[in-house]
Amino acid sequence: MIDLSLRAKNIRKNIIEAGFKSKSAHYGGSLSCVELLTYVFSIFKKENLENRDRLILSKGHCALGLYAVLAEFNYITKEELLTFNTNGSDFPSHCVKNLEKNIELSSGSLGMGLGYAIGQAVALRKKRLDNKIYVLSGNGEANEGSFWEAVMFIGANKLNNIILIIDNNKMQLDGFSKDILDIKDWKNKFSSFGFEAIEIDGHNFEEIKNAINASTKVNKPLAIIANTTKGRGVSFMENNPNWHHSSITEEEYNHALKELEV
Repeated sequence: MIDLSLRAKNIRKNIIEAGFKSKSAHYGGSLSCVELLTYVFSIFKKENLENRDRLILSKGHCALGLYAVLAEFNYITKEELLTFNTNGSDFPSHCVKNLEKNIELSSGSLGMGLGYAIGQAVALRKKRLDNKIYVLSGNGEANEGSFWEAVMFIGANKLNNIILIIDNNKMQLDGFSKDILDIKDWKNKFSSFGFEAIEIDGHNFEEIKNAINASTKVNKPLAIIANTTKGRGVSFMENNPNWHHSSITEEEYNHALKELEV
């Protein structure tokens, strides 16, 4: 079994390579969620299209991060990954639903993934299937009212087959979240809606593992507030709002790959 840290490094290199080839990409958020997606796919249960775990990428602008993970876990090929955001590709900058490729949701508008997960969760419950639904949301996405409507419904109905992961990189399109719409006390907010809420370092595999395992110990939905660094792994992208979405020069491309080899 390949070490998860090595997988994460490979995934970050894939993100940089595919983004450079396509001329532009959402680098910052794709890089911040790598460990979160890597761990989820390392424990994924998939017997067939019905009896499967689901990963719903609600922060859909970070599709490149998901594609890079799918390539690392052999759900898609490296050649498919490198068609990212090119004419005729099945892998545009925002996801298009493709269950065969483990892409659960067509995305674009933020705040929709958690509501979509509710329908999946209720259906699984009625079918008496114990599959998990992982929803990856961004902290900026929680500015959407639809997000909190979904949180209220999930908590009230104790949909404990949902694991919500917040990629809390503390930034969004327009800059730092604290300067746009500051959301404080994440844990208390989710707890008040009936969730088991856990705050972790979103780049630490052991903490991610322990948090996800908590879902088996409580009869509640789980919210994981994963503190991350936007642009993680590439020094000139880290905590820099300009890299929410941008193009990368050849010099920057080579510099990024060199850093990721360390």
